[in-house]
Amino acid sequence: MGAIPVYRWRLAPEGLATFRQLRAMGLRPGGQPVAAQLERPRRRRGPLVAYLYRVDLAKPVRPMTPAKRAALDRANAARQVCPKCRHDAGYRIPASLGMCTPCAFPEQRNAA
Repeated sequence: MGAIPVYRWRLAPEGLATFRQLRAMGLRPGGQPVAAQLERPRRRRGPLVAYLYRVDLAKPVRPMTPAKRAALDRANAARQVCPKCRHDAGYRIPASLGMCTPCAFPEQRNAA
């Protein structure tokens, strides 16, 4: 089993890209294995790691189908309904609160 090459931050050779960089180019890894690893050092914790893929082996992103778009729209609409008061908040409910802002902070609603 061979080890993959590890590059420091901003020192990766041309022809390699992270998943997000591929996505920005309209590409996806397409089942290829990780070609290299990128490490960004941090002071008090372990390094940040990003996996690199070969751009020449990347495939185009699959187009969004109507069924997939409808499912995504339903999922986003469900994330706007407050589980406590069951009203549409008009925005995506933050996972940190778990409910709409008026339900999370009722004292601020009564003060206004």
